[in-house]
Amino acid sequence: MFGSREPAETIKFVDDYCEWYKKLFPEVRSFEAFKYLHVGMISDIKRKTLPAISRLVGLSNEQGLLHFLTESPWQSEQLRQARLRLILQVLAGREIVLIIDETGDRKKGETTDYVKRQYIGNLGKIENGIVAVTAYGVIAEITFPLIFEVYKPKARLKEGDIYRSKPEIAAQMIRELEALGFRFKLVLADSLYGESSSNFLSVLYDLKLNFAVAIRSNHAVWLPKEQKVRCNSWREFERVFSNGKTQKRYIREVIFGKRRTTQFWQITTDKNTLPKNSTWDVMTHIPELKYHQVGNLYGLRNWVEYGLKQSKNELGWADFRVTDYAQIQKWWEVVMSAYLMVSLHSKSLLPISRSPDNTSAISVASQFSTHAWWDEGKGWKNLLNNLRLVIQPFIYFNLIKPWLKVFPIPSLSLCFSRLIALMNHFPSAVPISPLSPAFLFSSA
Repeated sequence: MFGSREPAETIKFVDDYCEWYKKLFPEVRSFEAFKYLHVGMISDIKRKTLPAISRLVGLSNEQGLLHFLTESPWQSEQLRQARLRLILQVLAGREIVLIIDETGDRKKGETTDYVKRQYIGNLGKIENGIVAVTAYGVIAEITFPLIFEVYKPKARLKEGDIYRSKPEIAAQMIRELEALGFRFKLVLADSLYGESSSNFLSVLYDLKLNFAVAIRSNHAVWLPKEQKVRCNSWREFERVFSNGKTQKRYIREVIFGKRRTTQFWQITTDKNTLPKNSTWDVMTHIPELKYHQVGNLYGLRNWVEYGLKQSKNELGWADFRVTDYAQIQKWWEVVMSAYLMVSLHSKSLLPISRSPDNTSAISVASQFSTHAWWDEGKGWKNLLNNLRLVIQPFIYFNLIKPWLKVFPIPSLSLCFSRLIALMNHFPSAVPISPLSPAFLFSSA
């Protein structure tokens, strides 16, 4: 496919991961740009702009990366499908918690597709910006991205667009993921979806999925005249956070008429004053659910939402500098791919990683964790910290190369080459058997 030359190498764990998508790219420079963007996105530079990433990976300018997003004929939908099939292979039939959320980012002007004054959840207010509905998976407290779709405001629809509300977008996402073969232990969403008059909840019921969704405090249910709303007594429970810490909270069930499989709950930090910012109303559809499980199940969504927003910011989700949505979509798909690359380094998601091939490599690999800045935590941010340490020599060498052309120091170049070679012993987090072209391109 690539003709006369092989693509340039970066760091082995990045190259190994990106190799799974190689057949999606019709030209070698597109595949190289794909790899370079993964390196840049997981780096610790604050803004993931194309000029900044170009310097990190040793390019003379950003034109190759810009061409990758604007001119290269690869398809974002094929990248998405390949990534989803890779996740399915990694999960090997395991159930996941599905998080439905939305992410919004401020954008100036109206030249960017689908930008409009609308509610931006990240900011908690109405601003000019772009919003996407997103679906994420969680397994053993490790998050990994599934799919997203931009929300298209009615006033910004283009020819051929069909308006769909955010709950309608989310409902279609769930059907798509279920059709691909994903299995859901639980679906979590906020009140926008819990109060939806669209088919969002209908899809959950139709697919017989367990769910816990937020609802408004004034949520209403139609009841026969002889039935009333009543509340059970408050019960105390320990809210367990993702870092292992606990906090005392209170919960009670709100029963509309007769108790049903779909239940309603109120959770608070203070049962006497019911503070607005720390009182939640939740609707669940989970057979044999115990009261103390409710707060921790829905609480899972809170830390995931916070963690996902932080993680996407780390990877440059909002740092695109293009205005056409097809190009924005390509940027976001690469961000999702880089996100998955980090997640796969968790033993919770991929228990069996590729081991080094020889005794010497095993010895080198065992030394990575002795780095003074190595993080032994098991969360996504901990994994990202360690991967950033592994790519440091490659990045730093690229940054000083222009000086080595002014002041050649062969021994310094040799030492960096040796250090980068050692970094290539870091175990790659990829499944054992490779994806075949049929697996990559077959329809769901």
